[in-house]
Amino acid sequence: MSNRRTYGERLAYTLRRDRGSYALETAVLAPVMIGLLLLMVAFGRVTDADGAVDAAARAAARAASLERDASSAQAEAQAAANRSLEGEGITCRTSSVVVDTTGYALDLGVEANVTATIACTANLSDIGLPGLPGSKTLTASWTSPIDSYRGRN
Repeated sequence: MSNRRTYGERLAYTLRRDRGSYALETAVLAPVMIGLLLLMVAFGRVTDADGAVDAAARAAARAASLERDASSAQAEAQAAANRSLEGEGITCRTSSVVVDTTGYALDLGVEANVTATIACTANLSDIGLPGLPGSKTLTASWTSPIDSYRGRN
């Protein structure tokens, strides 16, 4: 009887010998892959929320600039920011809209601006990745000109 094995016998022996290492590789790599996937989800959520907050700041500044007085500008900016964030599907744990309406105190014919600043705290705690913060506060600011010759109160 010959001690030589055929190619098929050698391959079968090698596969049987390595059978346990595949389970070990899977056990080590599976948590790493899941962690990378959850990190990508968190990054995507923060990027999406950042764009939505920027769009909300733009909408708030534009809505405020169309009003005739500072108090109406503040109220319209708040409403426009809320509509914009809801339209994007973003739920903020906490949010604030601050509108600089000092331009309404200037005389007609003088260039004036209104600036809206929005802060939104996005929730990340439901992702469940160890080491990931539970939330991230995103801020955006946008300036829109007030019509220099439109009546102001």
